[in-house]
Amino acid sequence: MKPFDKYYSPMSDEALMEACARIRHVALDMDGTIYMGSTLFPYTKPFLAMLEENGIGYSFLTNNPTRSTDDYLKKLEKLGIRVPREAMTTSAVSTIDYIKLHYPGARRLFLLGTPSMVAEFEAAGFIPTADSAEDRPDLLVVAFDTTLTYSRLCRAAWWASQQVPYIATNPDRVCPTDQPVVLVDCGSICKAIEHATGRCPDVVIGKPNPGMLQVIEDRCGLRPDEIAMCGDRIYTDVQTALNAGGLGVLVLSGETTLETALASDPQPPVTVLNIEEFGKLLLRARHKEA
Repeated sequence: MKPFDKYYSPMSDEALMEACARIRHVALDMDGTIYMGSTLFPYTKPFLAMLEENGIGYSFLTNNPTRSTDDYLKKLEKLGIRVPREAMTTSAVSTIDYIKLHYPGARRLFLLGTPSMVAEFEAAGFIPTADSAEDRPDLLVVAFDTTLTYSRLCRAAWWASQQVPYIATNPDRVCPTDQPVVLVDCGSICKAIEHATGRCPDVVIGKPNPGMLQVIEDRCGLRPDEIAMCGDRIYTDVQTALNAGGLGVLVLSGETTLETALASDPQPPVTVLNIEEFGKLLLRARHKEA
């Protein structure tokens, strides 16, 4: 194995440069990739500017459904990043699209999620059901819920035990944070329900589901190998790229450590310290100075 400096790839340098030269769009995770909590990484804006200068598109994909699309756009704007609405995709939006496609008759949902997420579902035409055994939903949707209460967790477990169709917005075990706390994410909430009821979600939306990248392919008219997915998790971000046929880029600025990355089997196609280092690879592939 080649020593790790600022990047590592199991590919030869020639193959890596060829893969980077094909990239026409970079899909970016958010927490742990472009910022940590409420702190924007200092290299994020220069990286985005470099993409624009070189005709490379970009968009943001997040498994975190706690904020609506509008809330995320406002957060990005507050951090000095302005993007059009279509450049922002959350696992909540992907879940809404999935329900409309696969459960077209479903309207009443028990939503284990934040008020912001619930409002996004309401805006899409869905009706949240009450925390009551008398108010049976068409579907159970479990998400990363920072407003979670014990009674609603128990109600979600009840509907899971009653074989109501069950969808999880994302598989993440924890959410990255710059605070001294562990943020228990959707995957861990689903594990609690599974331990209590023996029931797993029928489907888990969000990364590593390749659908989020396939939307970019369709919208931008790109081949899978012209898209890079950058994120701080192997099991969601990198796996999304692998599932969709894109270039998976693991950044070490968030959840995953170098030790975990190097012990992974298979190895991520590209592992870098951060998106700044990936930007240098993209520039080198285009025969420019990094």
